[in-house]
Amino acid sequence: MRILVTNDDGIHAPGLKLLREIALRLADEVWVVAPTDEQSGAGHSLSLSHPLRLRQWEDRRYSVNGTPTDAVMMALGYLMKDSPPDLILSGVNRGANLGEDMTYSGTVSAAIEGSLAGVPSIALSQVYARQGMGESVPFAAADAWAERVLAPLIAEPMERGTLVNVNFPALAPKDVRGIRVCRQGFRDHGRLNIERRTDPRGFPYFWFGLDTTVTTPGHITDLETVADGFISVTPLHLDLTHDPSIAGLADRFAALD
Repeated sequence: MRILVTNDDGIHAPGLKLLREIALRLADEVWVVAPTDEQSGAGHSLSLSHPLRLRQWEDRRYSVNGTPTDAVMMALGYLMKDSPPDLILSGVNRGANLGEDMTYSGTVSAAIEGSLAGVPSIALSQVYARQGMGESVPFAAADAWAERVLAPLIAEPMERGTLVNVNFPALAPKDVRGIRVCRQGFRDHGRLNIERRTDPRGFPYFWFGLDTTVTTPGHITDLETVADGFISVTPLHLDLTHDPSIAGLADRFAALD
């Protein structure tokens, strides 16, 4: 098996190093192509207004001065063009990618790009307690459980146009309660907090912050799953069409004829 590993935290991120080690437990050939710098929140953005530069760090390990999407496209369209990967793993992200986070996430978007290219793709993220952590995020749960999560996912072919999003709870490995397949959740729209501060020269600047309150419908979602101490496994698909609305909208426009 040939695996491509990427992320949105940058080529030197500890989660990327861990994911490469996990991939090497599953395959003999592992490539790493990741952004040069952190691209958290970059979503599925693509660099079109500036040139991209590729840097080789060692055999099969490269960085691209662009987004996670750029990195995957560079891997598939240039570096691995003649020997495409059998699987793409994106992460392990520093922090959760739950609920509507998926629409912002560069980690998930890298997996989306792989899925668009027809390559089975899985995004992996490590939840952590933000208070007092700084850069010291423990990846122990991801390290201990990743192979158990990945084995069933890669044992059978994925349906084209789909990907899988995995989140490991902020727990010691022994305290993780298991693995649960679940839906994507949604939080309240009012969860964005904008904090205004003043720099030493007296000019204002702003930080975006997110309310971590979980407010989802009654069914089980990834938000509740991780909060309950389980690893969330959420299958996603790329077709954004809302089928129930098609007939109603078609009737509205037909009435204009």
